[in-house]
Amino acid sequence: MLPRRPRTGNGPDRRARGARVEAAARAHLEHAGLRTLASNVRYRGGELDLVMFDPASGGTVVFVEVRYRASTTFGGGLASVDAGKRRKLVRAAQLYLLCNPRLAQSPCRFDVAEASGDPEAPRIGWVKDAFRLDDA
Repeated sequence: MLPRRPRTGNGPDRRARGARVEAAARAHLEHAGLRTLASNVRYRGGELDLVMFDPASGGTVVFVEVRYRASTTFGGGLASVDAGKRRKLVRAAQLYLLCNPRLAQSPCRFDVAEASGDPEAPRIGWVKDAFRLDDA
């Protein structure tokens, strides 16, 4: 039996970094006027990083995917939300709305919070309406 190779980038340090980056994104979006409804909502086959409410956009429920990149050499966070990821996000959003029927008739959108640089104090870029159901 061969010894296992250590997995890089998937341990507690990565989770802690992800939590810090998500907290920074949440703070950035709340400062912009959104209100947090939920975070890290997990369903089989998908996870919602942030679920927020945008009162300025007619009471829109906003599903936010937070993506961190130390550098943008291979594209920013938005570029990493491919068709497969979009399908998972849409499915998770549908399940969230099924579990929260009071929100089911609200307008919805999918945003991406792109974080880059130092994970302790990341730069946050907010891409509103990053994709539509037709794109998933």
